Parts: sequence; C-alpha cells; structure tokens
Amino acid sequence: MNAVSTALAPAEDYGFFGPESVTWKVWSYPTSMLLGFSRAVTIEHLDPFLAAAVDATGQVYARTRLRYDRTMQYFALVAFGDAKSVLDASEILVKIHSKAVGTEPITKRPFDANDPHSQLWIHLTAWHSILYTYEMFGPGKLTEAEELQYWEECARAAEFQTINPDDVPRTREGIREYFESFRPDLVGSEVAQRMMDYLVDLGYHILPEKMPHLLRKAFNIPMRAAIIATMPQWMRLLGGIPQNRFADVAARLVVRPFLKLIASNPRLEIKALNLTTPHTTPIVGPVLLGVPAKNTVTYTPAEARAKWGKATPFEQYSHIVAKREIGEGPAPYAHNHHDALLEFDKTAS
Repeated sequence: MNAVSTALAPAEDYGFFGPESVTWKVWSYPTSMLLGFSRAVTIEHLDPFLAAAVDATGQVYARTRLRYDRTMQYFALVAFGDAKSVLDASEILVKIHSKAVGTEPITKRPFDANDPHSQLWIHLTAWHSILYTYEMFGPGKLTEAEELQYWEECARAAEFQTINPDDVPRTREGIREYFESFRPDLVGSEVAQRMMDYLVDLGYHILPEKMPHLLRKAFNIPMRAAIIATMPQWMRLLGGIPQNRFADVAARLVVRPFLKLIASNPRLEIKALNLTTPHTTPIVGPVLLGVPAKNTVTYTPAEARAKWGKATPFEQYSHIVAKREIGEGPAPYAHNHHDALLEFDKTAS
C-alpha cells in the first residue's frame, strides 16, 4: 500500500448514503469541488438575509480560502462521512450559525443564519449546483430513476440542518418551482454584487497563496467563465457578473476535458483536493480510492440519532432561540472577528 493510501484512514461506516448512492456518484466527480460548490456559494448571496449574515462577519474576505474549505468540509462530511461525525458536525454548524444574527440593512428585518427558510435556500442551491455542473461539465444527465433518488437523498441530507425535510422538493420540476417561487425574494444589492464578483473568482482565492500569482490567475480565468456559464442571464445581470455567449462556449471547451482528466485519475483528484480544500481530503479520499469503511453499513438520520442520543437541529435551534429570548443567547459575531474556529471533526487541523 502506498503513502497516499496509508494516509487516508477508512471511515467508521458509510454514514447516510454509501457506495450505491447517487450522491456518491455525483458528489465525487471533480465538478463538485471546482465548479458546483463555487457556483452555490456565489449565487446564494442573492438572498439578502444570507448576504447580510455573511457580510456581518466579514469572513468571506478575511478568511476566504479557509471559509470555503470548511464549508466544503461540512458538505463533504454529510455526503461521505461516517454517521457519528455527521451528527457532530451538524451540532457544530448550528452553534456556528447561532452567532450570525442581526438586522438586514435593506428590509430592516432581523436575519438569523439558522432560519429554516434561509437554510433551505443554501441547501437546495448547493445540491442543485452540484448536479447541474455535473450535467454541464461532467458525464451528463442522470437517468430518471437516478435523479429521483438524488433528490430523495437531498431531502435526507437536509435533516442535518434546521430544515424540515418535507419542504425539500423530490423532483426536477419541484426544484424548478422552488427556485422560481424564491426569485422575487432575491436582491442584487451592492453587498450581494460585490460578494458575487469576489466569490466567482474562487479559482484564484482557494489556491495556496504561495503559488505564483499568474498561475492562480490562469487557473481562475476558465473557472470563473465556467461558473458564470451555468447561470441564467437574469441571474448574471442581478448579480452584476455579465458574460457573453462566446465565453460560455469557450469555458465548456476548455474546462470539461480538464475535469474529465482529473476524474480519470483518483490520485490526481486527491492532489486537487489537497490544493483547494485540504480539510475534505481525509473525508473524500477514501471514497475516491475505494477504501471500504470499517463497518459497511448506512444509517437513517433517525437510527443514528437514537444510537448516539443526539437532538435534531430543530431541537437544538429551539433551545438557542429560547435562551436568546431571555437575554442569554450567544453574542453575535463582531465584524471581521478572529474568534477561535469550531472544528467539524477530529481530523481537522
């Protein structure tokens, strides 16, 4: 066994999806880490309440690479991690979000990062973006049965955030209807546009700073064009990131073969993970190399919570809200804070 294999310890179990899931098929393709998630974290800022919550902490600009890596780590844990680690990460996520509260400057209404409405938007934007980039820049569309299974698995994953899984659409048509219904609530504010223009350059920001500036820029140019190419015209205009059709076509011609090359060599994909999102390598690496879990079982969320005695995110959030109402809730983050980071799992560094 080589050095890479020995460094990637097998998972305790297959968590909530496993090798037979469509989630593993789609999320393990390199479109996920290089395009899909970048797309998601960019367009989700059109929700003014989410944009306010993110902007209030200043972390997107202060810790861009680390924040992206940790966000990707959480979603990777849900998709590929063992059941206990996912439950632990879910609890920590609610705690992290509990301090992201304040007043949204446009509507003057309160924002709360744990709000189920906002969490559903984040969740569906991520799962839709991962699938959409897989279709456009990866192997193509899933079969009808696979897609139905994918959205069922999306609903299962929603149970680890403050989301009612019954609110998650189970079909492509349902997903379209959800986004269309949410569209009137989207705002291309100055904060959102500045954030989107910054985040669509994630190809530049997520590479190590020690890499030469020109190399990072050369990598980012096609990645930026590819991410924007997945967005409808109205969204590009609202987000202040227009792009012509020639750039859309050019991005597909350049980026798709590049991602196919990475997908053909799992070790190359692991190297790409180490460069861009190193916190995800111990989670996704064993899956890419076909390292079986110590216990080859999967759980339902209810089974796992019963086994490890864990509360649901809703229950955890309700407790936080109750404490806040009597003036004992967590203090909001200060702008550009440097608070100690809560780690999602013991493998994080």
